[in-house]
Amino acid sequence: MTTAHPRTHVMTQHRFGGPDVLVIEERERPVPGPGEVLLRVRAAGVNVVDRLVRSGMARIYGDPPFTLGRDVSGVVEAAGEGVTSFRPGDEVFGKIPAGGYAEHVTAPADHFAAKPTTLDHVHAAAAPTATLTAWQALVDLAHIAPGTRVLVHAAAGGVGHAAVQLAKAEGAYVIGTARADKHGFLYELGIDEPVDYTTTDFSTAVHDVDVALDLIGGDYGPRTLNTLRPGGLLISALPGSLGLSPEDVEGRGMRFAVVQAEPSGTRLQKIASLLANDRIRIHVDVVLPFAEAAKAHELVESGHTKGKLVLTLPE
Repeated sequence: MTTAHPRTHVMTQHRFGGPDVLVIEERERPVPGPGEVLLRVRAAGVNVVDRLVRSGMARIYGDPPFTLGRDVSGVVEAAGEGVTSFRPGDEVFGKIPAGGYAEHVTAPADHFAAKPTTLDHVHAAAAPTATLTAWQALVDLAHIAPGTRVLVHAAAGGVGHAAVQLAKAEGAYVIGTARADKHGFLYELGIDEPVDYTTTDFSTAVHDVDVALDLIGGDYGPRTLNTLRPGGLLISALPGSLGLSPEDVEGRGMRFAVVQAEPSGTRLQKIASLLANDRIRIHVDVVLPFAEAAKAHELVESGHTKGKLVLTLPE
């Protein structure tokens, strides 16, 4: 008598296109390999890069079929050979290479950190990419300190609002660009100086910036150079849409770097303490059930969400 293998559901796509290409399929439940854990996903974060990959604008995973999703929070169901950091029943969150839009996923154990007990799965799933991008940009690359003048573009967005709070936690003076209707939200996060980019040219209004984080791309990079002090650092999270070259920056006596958030359970452990103590509060704008991933992508494409979007999965 053949024993049936456990099954699970994933959100996948078989072609590039609009949100409607996302479909739910039943699959055999994955088995963790050496150094991996099997996670029962409780919530999955939705990021801007997800819609870029879905549409074919970013060919990170090659051609379909594939399953999107890099930010997850859930419960460990099994640990592979050599894993000693987690055991079944542990609640963890992390950034994984792919496959988070699923009931179950396997990923390296060192991509995860213990979920703070003060954080639910929804907010934990919203945190990894946003906070890791902010940490790697502002702490690892920029080494910000008390008094550092930091400019964050798209300050009310997923990464932006995490970057504002991390910079404030490090004692920086923070300036951020956002529409006027989001300035109240930014003040709640502790921002020092919001700038309405729809009515004010930040490139002439903002001066003497030590570190600028560009989360928009296009002409924002060249314009941001006008805000930096001599020796200032421009960090871009959009290497495919810089609008300038490193030589352009260096030629003006400034510095340039690119940040692409890498999975890191070690960094997430440090970030978890900030989350647990409310020094960083992840704002979740919309929560939708797993089956409504297409609607979540429509909202991301609008470009006007505040904070993060999260999909929840059935227990």
